Amino acid sequence: MNIAEHRPQPQDFFQTRRGFLNRFGMGFAGLSMASMLGESLTSSAHGAIVNPLAPRQSHFPAKAKHVIHIFAQGGPTHLDTWDPKPEMAKHADKKVDLIGGTPLPSPFKFTKMGKSGIEVSEIFPELGKHIDEMAIVRSLHTDIPSHEFATVLMNTGSGRLVKPSLGSWVLYGLGTENQNLPGFVALGAGLGGSQNYRSAFLPGAYQGTPVQQAGGDIEKVIQNIRNYHLPLAEQREQLDLLQKLNEKHSENLKRESELEARIQSYELAFKMQTEATDAFDISKESAATKALYGDTPMARQMLTARRLVEKGVRFVQVWHGGWDHHSNIAQNARRKAGEVDQPIAALIADLKQRGMLDDTLIVWSGEFGRTPRHDRGGRAEPGRDHHNRGFSGWLAGGGVKGGTVHGATDEFGYNAVQDKVHVHDLHATILALLGFDHEKLTYRYNGRNFRLTDVYGNVVKKIIA
Repeated sequence: MNIAEHRPQPQDFFQTRRGFLNRFGMGFAGLSMASMLGESLTSSAHGAIVNPLAPRQSHFPAKAKHVIHIFAQGGPTHLDTWDPKPEMAKHADKKVDLIGGTPLPSPFKFTKMGKSGIEVSEIFPELGKHIDEMAIVRSLHTDIPSHEFATVLMNTGSGRLVKPSLGSWVLYGLGTENQNLPGFVALGAGLGGSQNYRSAFLPGAYQGTPVQQAGGDIEKVIQNIRNYHLPLAEQREQLDLLQKLNEKHSENLKRESELEARIQSYELAFKMQTEATDAFDISKESAATKALYGDTPMARQMLTARRLVEKGVRFVQVWHGGWDHHSNIAQNARRKAGEVDQPIAALIADLKQRGMLDDTLIVWSGEFGRTPRHDRGGRAEPGRDHHNRGFSGWLAGGGVKGGTVHGATDEFGYNAVQDKVHVHDLHATILALLGFDHEKLTYRYNGRNFRLTDVYGNVVKKIIA
């Protein structure tokens, strides 16, 4: 018998997050934060409580310290964004068996930009100005072209099993630099559901904290962030009293990890009343900075993402939905790209001028791409269907070799054919940039060691500087 397999795990000592939430009906600060810390503060060999969110060293020196993952949900069309196929126009009037229908050439013009001369679609005029900071991956592929499955796979490494999200694994490995804020924040996360930012079998401290819309009234951004019944001074006195009572309890009986966890979770909730209010208040930014991003919902999300990273939050995910374009792709793709073109370009420029781009990794991807043929194979609708066998994404900052293109699809953009990158490979590469061997970042659960990349994954070394 392997004794190590039967040693108590952190989750064995505490009640589940669901049980705690059902038991204590409180607001965001006292509820979500309590669930995050409550079940995962564990005891050290000396009986002291160890904060699971304390910063930790990676396996080897990291190139990135923070991640901003921009998730374009719906399946962005790679053929109209980052993978130009000008020769497709020659086949526009005939059926092509390889792609299962009539080709739909892109309605957009691609122009070489930057010193690297990488082709950029006309729908990304501002983002194209930063192409030399970006590594375009044109050979991504995933398992199944189903939105829910592919979205969960891109975010957790598994489309079927309940697995921790990418952000949870990063937080588990590195901890976070600011103990007054959550280490993993998901902006607009309601688009994809909680399965995409959950911690699953990892302790609850590593779950993402969802914020539906950033940049407005803090009371609407985070409900119940303030306690209107007691001033801060009285709240402080209550927490101090709880701590004294707990210490007396420990002296007379024994230290109880669960009780200590509850108190520390309330401590974080108390601190968030001031720290979170400041972090999400973009009105404190200069007029020039706000003008750089623009005044739109996505602009406010991107600006908030920068503020959170600047304050030490480890992993920020920004959701941008609406990329499921089965028809009228000429207008729809331009509209969706227009929502993020200036804000993402501003994010890159802002991080760079603040000296933060070098250690902040930006990742843009959807769950899959779109077909090179007309939707449904015919010519009735100028749109594209779901496609998993080849699509594009990009990375910037945080140790990425900018101004590069990795991999390729065939002449129609149907199959990834050169330097193929599966979702597991992308995850392995992100962890490598953060200083982790993806095969060694594991968590023992239910008798086996689990990892983000399951039993797969190869680091894409060609895009690492």
